[in-house]
Amino acid sequence: MKITYTGRQVELAPAQLKKLEARFAKVGKLLDGRRECEAHVILSLERHLHQAEVTVNYFNHELVGLAANTDLFTAIHSAIEKLEKQALKQRTKWRDIKRTPRKTEQPGISERPEPEAERPQRVYRVNHHQKRKPMTLDEALLEMDKSRDYLVYRDAETGGTSVLVRRRDGNFDLVEG
Repeated sequence: MKITYTGRQVELAPAQLKKLEARFAKVGKLLDGRRECEAHVILSLERHLHQAEVTVNYFNHELVGLAANTDLFTAIHSAIEKLEKQALKQRTKWRDIKRTPRKTEQPGISERPEPEAERPQRVYRVNHHQKRKPMTLDEALLEMDKSRDYLVYRDAETGGTSVLVRRRDGNFDLVEG
C-alpha cells in the first residue's frame, strides 16, 4: 500500500512512521487484491487538537477515516481503525453479493439445440403379418398402459384401423380410419 502524508504544521518522527506503516500494512492486506491501493493521510493541528483524515479509493468507493485527539499518534490510529471497519464492511458486501453474468441473447441462436439435431430420427417397422383379433374402444383403453402414448388397433365394429392417442392432460384422442 502506498501512503502519502500531508502535514499542516505537523511533522512525524521516523519511529512513528514505521509503526504507522505496519498498521497500514494490515489494512492493505484487506484492500489489496491484484492491485495496490493508495492511501492519502492529511494531518492538521487546530487549537491543540490534532486531526487526522485517511482516504483510500477501493473499487470506486471512497473510504474515509476521520479522527481528532489531543495526541497526534492516537488520532491517526483512530482514523485507521475507522478505515479498517469500512474496508471490512465493503469486503463483506463484495463477497456476499451474487455476481452472475447476464445472459446475452443473439438473434437466430437458441439456447437449446432442436430435438432433431440431438438424435437421429429412427423408423420402427411394425409386423402386420401377426394376426390379432379386433378390439372395441373399451378393450383398447384397458390394453393401453401408462408407458404407452398410443395404440393402433383394428376396430371390431367397423373393421377399420383406429389409433388411440394419450394427450398430455391425461385424456385420449381417437383417430378412426
